[in-house]
Amino acid sequence: MKSNDLITVDADILGGTPVFKGTRVPVKSLFDYLENNYTLDEFLECFPSVTRELACCVLESSESALLTPVAA
Repeated sequence: MKSNDLITVDADILGGTPVFKGTRVPVKSLFDYLENNYTLDEFLECFPSVTRELACCVLESSESALLTPVAA
């Protein structure tokens, strides 16, 4: 999946904060939960509009973006 299939940035939705596509849940919320030692299951329980597949795809895309070497 491409990032634009996963995340929406729209000035009319939470002032342009990146959210999971089809929801009003900020992507940052997932990272905040994980940083504070909550599990993915706990995040999904608190934000039922986000599917496990969508959350996992965002995490995988983030990992790829962080680990892909930048051309000089």
